[in-house]
Amino acid sequence: MKKSLIILLFGIFSSFTMMAQSTVIKGSVKDAASSEPIPDVTITIEETQQSTLTDGLGEFIFSSNVPLGEQVLKISKAGYKTKRYPIIVNEGQTVDITDMTLDIDVTDVQDMFTITLSDDELNDDTSGADNISGLLSSSLDVFQRTAAFEFSSSFFKVRGLDSENGSVLMNGIEMNKLYNGRPQWSNWGGLNDMMRNQVLTTGLTPSDYNFGGVLGTSNIITRASSYRKGGRITYSSSNRSYTNRIMASYASGLVDDGWSYAFMLGRRWGDEGYQDATLYDSNSFFASIEKKINDKHSINFTSIYTPNRRGKSSPNTQEIYDLKDIRYNEYWGDLDGEQRNSRIKEVEEPIFMLNHYWDISSKTRLNTNIGYQFGKLGNSRLDYSGGGNPSAAYYQELPSYWINDDRNDFAKAYEKEQEFINDGQLDWNRIIDANVTNNINDVSSAYALYEDRSDDKQLSINSIFTSEINENIIINGAVNYKNLKSENFGEVIDLLGSEVGLLNVDSFDGFQYDNQNKNRLLGEGDKYRYNYNLYADVISGYAQGQFKYNKFDFYLSGSVTSTTYQREGLWEHSRFDEARSFGEEAPTSLGKGKEITFTGVGAKAGLTYKISGKHLIDINGGYITRAPNLRNTFSNSRENHSIVNNISEEILTSVDASYIFRSPIVNAKITGFYTKVEDANEVGFYYADGISGSNDIDENATSAFVQEVLQGIDKKHFGVEIGIEAQVTPTIKLKGASSIGQYTYDNNPDLYLTSASFNTPDGSLPFGKANLKDYKLAGGPQRASSIGFEYRDPDFWWFGATANFFSHAYIDVNSLTRTENLYLDSDGLPINDFDEALATELLKQEQISDYMVINLVGGKSWKVGDYYIGIFASVGNLLDEIYKTGGFEQGRNANFRALRDDNAGGNPQFGSKYWYGRGANYFVNLNVRF
Repeated sequence: MKKSLIILLFGIFSSFTMMAQSTVIKGSVKDAASSEPIPDVTITIEETQQSTLTDGLGEFIFSSNVPLGEQVLKISKAGYKTKRYPIIVNEGQTVDITDMTLDIDVTDVQDMFTITLSDDELNDDTSGADNISGLLSSSLDVFQRTAAFEFSSSFFKVRGLDSENGSVLMNGIEMNKLYNGRPQWSNWGGLNDMMRNQVLTTGLTPSDYNFGGVLGTSNIITRASSYRKGGRITYSSSNRSYTNRIMASYASGLVDDGWSYAFMLGRRWGDEGYQDATLYDSNSFFASIEKKINDKHSINFTSIYTPNRRGKSSPNTQEIYDLKDIRYNEYWGDLDGEQRNSRIKEVEEPIFMLNHYWDISSKTRLNTNIGYQFGKLGNSRLDYSGGGNPSAAYYQELPSYWINDDRNDFAKAYEKEQEFINDGQLDWNRIIDANVTNNINDVSSAYALYEDRSDDKQLSINSIFTSEINENIIINGAVNYKNLKSENFGEVIDLLGSEVGLLNVDSFDGFQYDNQNKNRLLGEGDKYRYNYNLYADVISGYAQGQFKYNKFDFYLSGSVTSTTYQREGLWEHSRFDEARSFGEEAPTSLGKGKEITFTGVGAKAGLTYKISGKHLIDINGGYITRAPNLRNTFSNSRENHSIVNNISEEILTSVDASYIFRSPIVNAKITGFYTKVEDANEVGFYYADGISGSNDIDENATSAFVQEVLQGIDKKHFGVEIGIEAQVTPTIKLKGASSIGQYTYDNNPDLYLTSASFNTPDGSLPFGKANLKDYKLAGGPQRASSIGFEYRDPDFWWFGATANFFSHAYIDVNSLTRTENLYLDSDGLPINDFDEALATELLKQEQISDYMVINLVGGKSWKVGDYYIGIFASVGNLLDEIYKTGGFEQGRNANFRALRDDNAGGNPQFGSKYWYGRGANYFVNLNVRF
């Protein structure tokens, strides 16, 4: 008995001895002003890059692989000034740093930039602003910051990739749209104070929340307890998209009874942004409530509602810009003394989320989330099915029309030039008068305003598991489910003076849009042109292991996804009723089409070799197959069930390697990257002239409204990214970044057109290969560089300047003119006067001229009692540089003769259309925090 007792006491003593000899760093972080604990602060041991987060009490601990000797702890969180604490760690001892403090960063530079860019650059249109990877990021990587804050006004794409290649999450729920794969940024626009808590991973690096894409993952955390206690009121003025903005936010922090809440209200508005008649009208509402049930369980509810309307601006030919200026917008005209824009984008899609956080143990967590989003997305446009094109920029209203095609009517050209210069806008009164005249003759509306609508209902459910197996191994996993019903239809929103109604018939070829209700006259609020539903079900899961050791960190991750799509036609297009005579080969329009299922898999791995605390090598590689998005799955979803020919999963292969240098003075990173995209599909819509094989087109016409399908596209992206910053003095920081890339088509994909005008069984015409290999991909400059500095004075004022250089941007080429259609006549035989040398010159891809943009920023802050007052201002494009940001070739000239004749005079009627960047512009922000 005594022997057993001695052994027990020895064991207990040994355990306490071992515990006493362990090396530990622990501490806590508080708000310097309120002395409240701050959760989710990132604590990093700089030499090793080990990091952890503070808990709800603001506490943290390092208990494994703790480095000895002199170390530096970096304490950082968005909205606070980063601090560094030097410490000395001795073996077997505990370093206890309690009540470290963080001061509010009253300048909040990154947030200011985020405000201007997220509101102004991400228009969600076809204007090229479809992707800024990491735009909402709080990354400390200098290249990522520069790409988001300096390059974005030129629609620069990180690694030349669209935003569908990165995941944007909110509380672990993916927000990328199933229709096009892109996040709908305006769904949370104007809520900047509530969007700053983020966890970012770039590229293929591992995320604790999902498998991610080749551009990484950004998880926006709206958990009520994660917000700094206090409030903020902000007023902003700008001449970019809106002219005025006001916001108010408040967060309670975690209170004694376990409740916490955060809310925000905002409004942005303006009659006109930088482009003519681009109205902006947006309200933003946010509320988050959390209840901490006990030490293990917490439930959070978030609601977001950001209804917004904005006027669109038009791309224009160079002829139009020369006659007007870069602010010109063809979509508007004066009506009763007010600007009325015919093209308004309206988004109203509330988001509701319920999140359960379960701390199973100190090292294991399970986060379960349910999200529901619904509402509408509408884009209005003028319908002129009973009249002529009302646009003042219509090609027959421009001078080039009257001096091309052997007309040589210079007097008429001068007349049209003066009319366009002196007015050049929509004549709303003429449009309404035409409808009033039709009323007298009991004729249907010649003009109407209608809206392309998508009303989505999406349910998302997932569970995310994280466990620290030991001090070296962390495992992550998740299962996800998404269900989407998308109602798509046109809706008449204004009959513009017509009392008879709008005829629901295709005026171009006489087909009935709704064959069960022929020749129906529509009123305001009625559905028009098309009416169908799209369904999607997505089930996915991923597992990941992260392994961290003194010299090496590495990870392995795998995923599998099952995606099912289906179309349901609620109307029958009469073209496809007639097509039944062709038998089973013809597509159908009414009822539910067949389901199509894709299986995607993903695998990625990475290694970080820590040469020392200053020098690191990082390598990542991944292989992903994924379903095409809904937009690129159905070849003509507005009219029938047809699925893109030979469709399959897209394949992405990506690898990157980086050298990283970090010191107290200099941080630098250079990355080489390569990404290959294979078997992609793209569906486009336009009006084409000069289509060969006219016997397959109604009434032997060679023109039609078409859907162009490019199938089996391969793309290649490779290049180098460089970022460096140096704190040369305590107050001056120099910074530079550069991206040198080459992004090209890597094969000649198949091309075919579909149209209701085609007399083929399935309504399609094949054109063989589109000769696109080695053409450059459009979408912003492929090379961009920035150099600048920041000065921060100890008296809380600061300013900075950057010079940004852009080159190797290209116009998007028209694929149809790169097929056999270029040299075939209307009878399907080669054109007799085809000139191969001239054709090669005409098909040469246009490169946009290089340009430089200089930006200035600055601000000042004050502490007055318990209040913080800050003012921030930025000037973009200080030198008022005029530059193109992108453009595309029009599809009207589909064959050699039309292309040759239109370009003969040097001022083509159907030349490329361009977007221009803004001239000199400003943004001013005043805020008060308490």
